[in-house]
Amino acid sequence: MIINWLVRTLILLAFLTGSAWGQGAPAALVRVATAEMKNLAPVTLVPGTVISRGDARLAAEVEGQLIEIAEVGDAFVQGEMVARIDDTRLNLLRQELTAESVRAEARVRFLDNEVKRFERLAQSDLASLTQLEGARADLDVALGDVAVAKARLAQNEDALARTRILAPFDGIVVERIRTPGERVAEGDDVVRLVDQDHLEVVARAPLDYYRFTRPGQSIEVRGAGLNTLARVRTVVPVGDEDTHQFEIRLDVDPGVFPVGQTLRVSIPNDQQREVLTVPRDALVLRPDGQAIFVIDGTNMAQRVEVTTGVGAGDDIEVLGEVSPGDRVVIRGNERLQAGQEVTIIEG
Repeated sequence: MIINWLVRTLILLAFLTGSAWGQGAPAALVRVATAEMKNLAPVTLVPGTVISRGDARLAAEVEGQLIEIAEVGDAFVQGEMVARIDDTRLNLLRQELTAESVRAEARVRFLDNEVKRFERLAQSDLASLTQLEGARADLDVALGDVAVAKARLAQNEDALARTRILAPFDGIVVERIRTPGERVAEGDDVVRLVDQDHLEVVARAPLDYYRFTRPGQSIEVRGAGLNTLARVRTVVPVGDEDTHQFEIRLDVDPGVFPVGQTLRVSIPNDQQREVLTVPRDALVLRPDGQAIFVIDGTNMAQRVEVTTGVGAGDDIEVLGEVSPGDRVVIRGNERLQAGQEVTIIEG
């Protein structure tokens, strides 16, 4: 009895399910976009690398013992101290030079008074012109000594300032080349600082494509599972004699890719042409082929098989029974069925 009851129940459920499906699947929630005609160009993928426009190895500018240095990962703004060299010897030298400057100025004051005294005596014929000229010459020499002392003191002040290695731009310490306690000579690298906010992509492409790339263009770059657009900052109009390639530099937004990331750059290899495009998210890949879903006037989803052509950014060319202005599903199309009613979500 129990078995018969279960069989009848299963038959009834199957009948009800079949009846419900025959009446049409429930309305699916979808977002849509519009198929548009756009100017796109065929592209060739070439390798590129993310670099920083500010990547510097900061070097010691004076000799001495390194007594302080930033840690790897520390962030600095322009003008902040990254490392410091012992300044004891230079401070002692400053005291000596300051004393020499004071002594030279004192001699100038004495000789200035001597010149004035000989001038008064000469007017009364109590001093010869030779004595007066000798006093004036001694004063000129003393003035020169003051200038030399002040110059040496200024050089010392400059050297003292250079014991502090400052960040030339905003950046992050990525390498400590030296450690505290080491003695460095003038010109020795101490630390590497990299600007994380001003990045660019360096790519090289065949010279045959040079005429299709211009500054200001937006070009797609791909890497680390991300696709984004980068603006061409400059195109170097000189080809490499060995590889027959030219260089392109593109600006990228900070925080998208790290410095050193390898990318694939979509370089135009022909002139732009007007094509029918849809967002890439409209494409549905299934075992029976590639298609998009077009929403008709009764809010029903119609499956349209397409082939794809050139792409740029989020847009891709489609060939099939699609017309400009058609509404295509870009969200909610994963499980959508042909002929299924949809409810369009705005935004």
